[in-house]
Amino acid sequence: MTGLLVVLGLAVWAAGAAVDLTAGAGRSWSRLAPYAAGVVGSALVTVAGVRTVFAAPRTVDLGATLAVGSTLVRLDPLAGLFLTLTAGLGVLISACMVSWARPAGRIEGHGTAAGFLLLLGSVVVVVIAGDAFTFLFGWESLTVAFIVLSGVGRHRQAAQASWVTGLFGKAGGAALLLGFLLLAGHSHSLRLAAWAQVTPGALHDAAYALVVAGFGAKVGLVPFEVWLPAGYPAAPGPTRAAMAGLAANVGFYGLWRFLAILGRPPQWLVITVLVLGGVTALLGIVFASVQSHLDRVVAFSSVENAGVILVGYGVALTGAATGQPQLLAVGLLAASLQVLAHAVAKSGLFASAAFFEADLGTGDLEALRGVGRHHRVSAAAFGVGSLSLAGLPPTIGFVAEWMILEALMQEFRVHQLALRLALASAGALVALTAGVAAFTFARLIGLMLRGRGRADPPATVVDGGVAGRGGLVLLAVSCLGLAAVAPWVVRFVADGLAPAVAPAAVTGALRSPWVLQPVYRGFSILSPSWLWVTFPVGLLAVFAMATALSGGRLLRVRRVPAWRSAADPVAGAASYSPFGYANAMRHVLGNVLGTRREHAPLAPTPVGARSAPGPGDAGSAPGPGGAGTRPTSARLAARTTVVEPVTTYLYRPLRRATLRLVALVRRLQSGRLDAYIGYMLVALVVVLAIVAGLR
Repeated sequence: MTGLLVVLGLAVWAAGAAVDLTAGAGRSWSRLAPYAAGVVGSALVTVAGVRTVFAAPRTVDLGATLAVGSTLVRLDPLAGLFLTLTAGLGVLISACMVSWARPAGRIEGHGTAAGFLLLLGSVVVVVIAGDAFTFLFGWESLTVAFIVLSGVGRHRQAAQASWVTGLFGKAGGAALLLGFLLLAGHSHSLRLAAWAQVTPGALHDAAYALVVAGFGAKVGLVPFEVWLPAGYPAAPGPTRAAMAGLAANVGFYGLWRFLAILGRPPQWLVITVLVLGGVTALLGIVFASVQSHLDRVVAFSSVENAGVILVGYGVALTGAATGQPQLLAVGLLAASLQVLAHAVAKSGLFASAAFFEADLGTGDLEALRGVGRHHRVSAAAFGVGSLSLAGLPPTIGFVAEWMILEALMQEFRVHQLALRLALASAGALVALTAGVAAFTFARLIGLMLRGRGRADPPATVVDGGVAGRGGLVLLAVSCLGLAAVAPWVVRFVADGLAPAVAPAAVTGALRSPWVLQPVYRGFSILSPSWLWVTFPVGLLAVFAMATALSGGRLLRVRRVPAWRSAADPVAGAASYSPFGYANAMRHVLGNVLGTRREHAPLAPTPVGARSAPGPGDAGSAPGPGGAGTRPTSARLAARTTVVEPVTTYLYRPLRRATLRLVALVRRLQSGRLDAYIGYMLVALVVVLAIVAGLR
């Protein structure tokens, strides 16, 4: 029955993609039908995922379905856990797409819906794959879906984003292919389960590192993170939510799966994951804090979340490397909760941002000030998702971040000095990341959602539409409700992680039916469920006491506009702005951001002329005057830029070196056939000499 549900879901998605490719987006029914198919197919796969978590593992041999060996489908609790998460989000994101795509002209031609449904299908194929070829088939199909969605727009940025997305997708796929070939060559089998027999050694460690690099490229581990801020914003509408909140999870699924298959990792790999994970988290949130476009803020936040998740995964690797099942359990549980929190919240943010941009025609933070005053539903969903990503109670993001920090505090249980230092370093980086995240999302909530808008609201405010509002509300409720039922979430996750760690070890996180602990008893406890009782009671108690002590004057307090600088009369360009709010971060972390400030003179303005000062004006000084001339004032425009270090100091020099090498190699193209034959002969002799030497 479970397998039938998955097949039906894939069939519904295929039918929806066929409608888009044949009928296109010219008519209303053909524009909406593929996304309705996304809702139906995702619902079927969600039911299959829940059933798989609680069913016995089984492998189905589909024969030569893909024409290479046997096509194996593996249905076990880990696959069920990720099917439930990804397909459940697929239902909500597809509902948002139904409303977003409804207006005529928003989607042109073919490809958007087909790319979206291909993404959903590829994720399912990767999760249920039981052999190397099926896994790589789904993985490359997912890369194609990313390329289509990031490049479907008809502008230059979309073309560039598509190339960058494809480049890093192929790089990650190449690393996986090489790692799979090493494991398959040693085990003489393409079955993933057979690779558990590979004994520890140099080949095992090399394959482990290649697998981690391949999956790390998909989720945005430094130095592969540069494609996320380029690829995500280029995708149309809520498909960004599908890319960031849904499809990226297959990278984490791959890490979890191969931890269960390959077992104990080398110590140097554990240290690398912990340190790079912490650096990724801090780098992502720092650059998110200074962005001026909403989609880039959320995209850089995805880099931060990936880093935090990988730090939790590094704790699990530490437990596997040192033979401590409890440390493995707390690390994998913390990382899984963070995956859940990130997926739900990030989907809500990208979907809400898509409706803001659709109604207002821009994603610039300055232009979106006060958007919450006329976009009630989408702004509420955005605000709740922001609270979750900031790690604030009572959201699931708070529970996940608490568990990550508690897992890192177990470093005293590790006896190897190098691992202890790596855990301590990662803990410090994650703690700093949490503080910057609060700063980043306070800017979005305070200035963008609750601030006073600079322009009148649009004449037509869709605010998500009927289906979109339903999806956004459920995403927001999930951010809050999952925290309230966190003990049941832990039980479900424990069952899903059974292939990697014993459920009994994971459920050690349950101090009691309503209280959580970081697996180890007597260390610390938290009750997210009781927070939902104590928070409202405390709020009412404080309000009642303040009202009583003020003698009723509390409700007559003078009210002023929120998030404004200086006194109330300050308005217009001089008022507090998202750019100005981020200036503190540009200066405090200038060494990380590479902040540069440039000034350029503007055209002189007569002293008596009326001109509103621009936001970049730094002051004025009298200009040269003479007989018969009118005094003028000099005006300066200030431009502040930041430097992305990985792109600037790694990829740009690498690009220049590659272009120089290509220019050098081009000289060999003499156009003479005898020269080409000579090159081939030399290469053949070299290969024969190497083979003879190896024998």
